[in-house]
Amino acid sequence: MRRIVVPLILLAFTAPATAARPSASPQPPVATVSATTFLVSGRGYGHGVGMSQYGALGYAQNGATYEEILAHYYSGTTLGPVPTAVMRVLLAEGRPKVTVSSTAPLTVEDAAGTKLTVPAGALALGPKLVVKQKPLETPVVVRPGAGAVLRLGDKAYRGVLEVRSDGKRVAVVNRLGLELYLQGVVPGEMPSDWPAEALKAQAVAARSYALAQRLKGKAFDVYADVRSQVYGGVAYEKPATTAAVRDTAGEAVLYDGDIATTYFFSTSGGRTADSGEAFAKPVPYLVPVDDPYDTLSPYHRWGPVVVPATKVASGLKLPDPVLDVAVAPGPSGRASTVTVKTARGDSVVKPTDVRLGLGLRSTWFQFGAVSLQRPAAPVVHGSAVRLTGTVRGVAGVTLAANVAGVWQSVRTAASGTFSVSVKPASTTVYRLADAAGRGATLRVPVAPRVTFDGGAGTVTPPLAGATAVLERQDGARWAALGRQPVAADGTYQFGVRLGPGVYRVSVPATGGYAAGVSPELSLG
Repeated sequence: MRRIVVPLILLAFTAPATAARPSASPQPPVATVSATTFLVSGRGYGHGVGMSQYGALGYAQNGATYEEILAHYYSGTTLGPVPTAVMRVLLAEGRPKVTVSSTAPLTVEDAAGTKLTVPAGALALGPKLVVKQKPLETPVVVRPGAGAVLRLGDKAYRGVLEVRSDGKRVAVVNRLGLELYLQGVVPGEMPSDWPAEALKAQAVAARSYALAQRLKGKAFDVYADVRSQVYGGVAYEKPATTAAVRDTAGEAVLYDGDIATTYFFSTSGGRTADSGEAFAKPVPYLVPVDDPYDTLSPYHRWGPVVVPATKVASGLKLPDPVLDVAVAPGPSGRASTVTVKTARGDSVVKPTDVRLGLGLRSTWFQFGAVSLQRPAAPVVHGSAVRLTGTVRGVAGVTLAANVAGVWQSVRTAASGTFSVSVKPASTTVYRLADAAGRGATLRVPVAPRVTFDGGAGTVTPPLAGATAVLERQDGARWAALGRQPVAADGTYQFGVRLGPGVYRVSVPATGGYAAGVSPELSLG
């Protein structure tokens, strides 16, 4: 191999290596890298208070009437008549402009009583509410011609549309009768091909909820989304659900003579929740009841859902890293308190915040955990490294290594903590996971073993073509003095004479290996 003289030569002789003095100060803790994954399992879908829709399905399939279904889920209530009502549904707000259309001529009337007739077609309204070159006073009410419906954009709605302006933006409210409103609500809350008695129960629950939850102090009564009930207008309507609305017209759930707030949801998991537990507000008719037919739901039991620890931190807006999650169940089995352990301490999080922040189906959940930990420094080729694993609440867990794209078992892992010594030949990914492969993966970097005697050295395994970089310590940094390729047998050679100083040779990451570095060589 050709010898190369490095331009910077401090002295014209090679000094002997000197051993470093042992330090008397305590050794700092070894830095580690960990990967933690939570496997979350649970039951139910929704808040759990009131009527379980899948439970209502089961009751209807087994011969229960809608009156019996409602009486089961809303304890101590009765059915009674309610007066005819008009609903004001907020369809749009903060819009720079809206377009209302109809296949028949439109009638437009403003707050001052001005009435205009507009030909069939589209009518664009902006903040100035100009119709036929005439500014109108807010609100402007648009009515369709006989036998026609109005469209806002591409969606059709029964009743009339009320366009309001604040001078800069416009909002649109759909004003229509309660029963017509429900025709556009019930199909969005329950599949229209379910039994008639279940649909009737849903219609009465939706009617009661709409009346009990009407907003106060606003120019509208309800939202058209999940803030109230999802309302889709004419496009949502189905013959079966329309029949259920008409068959129960004017009926609501009453408690002590008042309209009940009839919460409903998809799936209970087997038992509904107490309103005091879920909403911190006890309501006498919203108490836990058994839900024997809830097993019909695909969400009766769910999971495990894979939630990496990093997602827990970001979803709950907590400092990373998250070390563990502890769940204390309440009376119904749903989470009462959730304590998240982080490197900076413990944080108590509301179960509803956990559900929303992590995208879980309900607050009836349990957190299992698998975690792998290794020293932060790369493993030197030929050396062993100790991996530490933790398993909690997850069955059938195995530690495996990915070798040439195939997971090879290292050992099984029961609940608790274990450690195992492994000797990877090159950078390897390890996985602590259940039989379905759900779990934590941890990359263990392997660095080549590099030696340096002051003039030459070796790289093991031989990384032919890699670059050996001669470096000298310069304060807090290392300055490169020269480079040489690594030969096929793993050797390299620098034709230099080194003066006093601390030297090393580094090999940048290559070929599935992390960067390697030789022990420091001190010359005096």
